Amino acid sequence: MTATSIKPSDWDALTAALQGIEIITDPIQVAKLSQDYHTFSPILQAQLAGKTGELVVRPANEAEVLRAAAACVKFKVPLTVRGAGTGNYGQCVPLQGGVILDMTRMQNICWVKPGVARVEAGVKLAQLDKKAKEIGWEMRMAPSTYRTATIGGFIAGGSGGIGSITYGLLADRGNLLALRVVTLEETPRAIDLRGDDVQKVNHAWGINGIITELEIPLGPAYPWAEAIVTFESFMAAARFGQALANADGMMKKLICITASPIPSYLTALRPYIPDGTHAALLMVAETSLEPLQDMVKEFGGTITYQKLAQDSGKGFHLAEFTWNHTTLHARNVDPSITYLQSIFPADKSLKLVEHMYDRFGDEVMMHLEFFRVGGTAIPGALQLVRYTTEERLNEIIRYHEEQGVFIANPHVYILELGGRKKVDIEQLKFKEMVDPYGLLNPGKMRVRLEQ
Repeated sequence: MTATSIKPSDWDALTAALQGIEIITDPIQVAKLSQDYHTFSPILQAQLAGKTGELVVRPANEAEVLRAAAACVKFKVPLTVRGAGTGNYGQCVPLQGGVILDMTRMQNICWVKPGVARVEAGVKLAQLDKKAKEIGWEMRMAPSTYRTATIGGFIAGGSGGIGSITYGLLADRGNLLALRVVTLEETPRAIDLRGDDVQKVNHAWGINGIITELEIPLGPAYPWAEAIVTFESFMAAARFGQALANADGMMKKLICITASPIPSYLTALRPYIPDGTHAALLMVAETSLEPLQDMVKEFGGTITYQKLAQDSGKGFHLAEFTWNHTTLHARNVDPSITYLQSIFPADKSLKLVEHMYDRFGDEVMMHLEFFRVGGTAIPGALQLVRYTTEERLNEIIRYHEEQGVFIANPHVYILELGGRKKVDIEQLKFKEMVDPYGLLNPGKMRVRLEQ
């Protein structure tokens, strides 16, 4: 069953059912809270233009989430969950209007223990990281939006980030320990999921239940140093990145390689990156700085910037110039730029990177992020694309795929057409149980669209 339109006369009744919970009805605020950063894609920007909810509900606890869920089921109103709205694919944009459930008030850190933490969904990643460091631990991975993003939004819409060079991706077994989700059944309930069952909700864009609490593993907190290394040759920079990624004795949190002219868009970093050079943006443990110097020398690079952990609160944070923040900075200079998301196969990764770099030149500017997949460190890419037409963008995507490069297409808003590429049967079965009326973020799952 699909979501149905609510009668105008029922909105007052629905609002009455939510009495005591924070509600936003101002059209400008509702429109703002119906958006994310899908505007990085000119295709999604056109497809999702004007899509907004009718009202925003901000629950302060799980009891209020259950009330909101019950009201939406009673009146058959679509419900779209959002965190801080830092996603890039329209995950929290409501296609059929209805209620926006803003989870940012649920900021309770339930507990933090050595190696593990349990938190409510609205906790900001930086907030959790700060708390964990008090006992010598830290988040294993985070997106470049870690200062504003919520943990629930990261789990529902993200896939990995800063730290993935050591710990892999969110979908890897062990990177998410437990979830608590509220259903949209006739009588909503809260369900606890542990172990492999968390994959029924992990990276499902809020279509498979409302995440209220999460339990995640932590990693040992290292004193992280930041460094910028420049190279005259892009492939020297890329080979250096792979060698550092493979260096098991060196602790690292971030290996980002940006081809010229990308550094010219990173305004705050320009004093440290000479024009025409290619840059590696790094976070390594301070104990790895000495071997890093030897490796930089081996690959013909130059360290132009370094900041120790004790100065982490000063100046800029290199992490906020990497992953999709690179795209953000580039678009601030040239709004016509868009991007791709690619994973290069381990057996010929650098060879394919070089081929794509030579073939497309400045039309597809190479931006590599190294992470672990199946125990092997490989380069992924968030290439910056000088956008001309949708047809040309699709040609570029097809060519990459024909050469064996996996593209997680950031220009579609259907779950299976982006990174997943296929239907997850367990997720689909779980959705049929927890959302029998198809009210959770309707229109984002291809299988339900085709029914």
